[in-house]
Amino acid sequence: MTKRVFVAGHRGMVGSAIARLLNADSDIELVTASRAELDLENQDAVNRFFSEQKIDEVYLAAAKVGGIHANNTYPADFIYQNLVIQTNVIGAAHGAGVQKLLFLGSSCIYPRAVEQPMSEDALLTGVLETTNEPYAVAKIAGIKLCESFNRQYGRDYRSVMPTNLYGPGDNYHAENSHVIPALLRRFHEAKEENASEVFVWGTGQPRREFLFVEDMASASAYVMNLDRDRYSANTTEMCSHINVGFGSDVSIAELASAVAKTVGYVGDIKFDTSRPDGTKRKLMNSERLFSMGWRPSVDLDKGLLIAYQDFVNSVRRGI
Repeated sequence: MTKRVFVAGHRGMVGSAIARLLNADSDIELVTASRAELDLENQDAVNRFFSEQKIDEVYLAAAKVGGIHANNTYPADFIYQNLVIQTNVIGAAHGAGVQKLLFLGSSCIYPRAVEQPMSEDALLTGVLETTNEPYAVAKIAGIKLCESFNRQYGRDYRSVMPTNLYGPGDNYHAENSHVIPALLRRFHEAKEENASEVFVWGTGQPRREFLFVEDMASASAYVMNLDRDRYSANTTEMCSHINVGFGSDVSIAELASAVAKTVGYVGDIKFDTSRPDGTKRKLMNSERLFSMGWRPSVDLDKGLLIAYQDFVNSVRRGI
């Protein structure tokens, strides 16, 4: 039987990857709505949409996202818009009788001083990283909202926490983007201008884990389709969430070198130590998901090549 599956945020990097994956499944009727067609911050509109569309499953990938600069500059926007979007969608899904939903969170939910690699049970055990605390609080609320609907109403609302994502459809804004798209743009422009050096924020010492977005889409569908008993195995009564990572990390200095090589930039790489580093290390413990049979398939070198081509194409389109 064909399922009607709604991907909220289908034009974003993660949502579009999930939509492409699901659209290839003949047993799925993909349901999407642009921002002009459905304002996810409008509760009445979202409730009406679910009432009319008869949705079977939901992938909640819609969110306001950004890097350190964006989170520091617009903290109210990050907490408010994310709380409103996820509350409207999850609440409307429940109200319309949707039994299955997958909520996409973020690795920033974990405390800044958490033991590495970060395991699922580290949630709410310490103080959050200051630079993205508002966004993290919103994502934690989303996890708990899903848990609570499961506990009170018997819903099957699951949550996945991805590590840092990159790939086609990323945001390449000069100031408000995440680290990989920001570096791709910076090194590309330096190459075009024959610049002798490129400055990278921070000391270069922090370590980060990166997952190609198509792998995240694959993991999302994998988790959504797990038998409920298997998803909840070896967890508390309210299965909280599942980490989705690559399994290893690199320093920002190593990442900058890899991006420079991908772009073809041959100048010097220097570090602006007046800029914040953020958390010293963020590596997910993804053993729970790995033990269930899912593994990423795209390594960083291959992923950067694909991401850089996407950036070049975006430049050509004038984005």
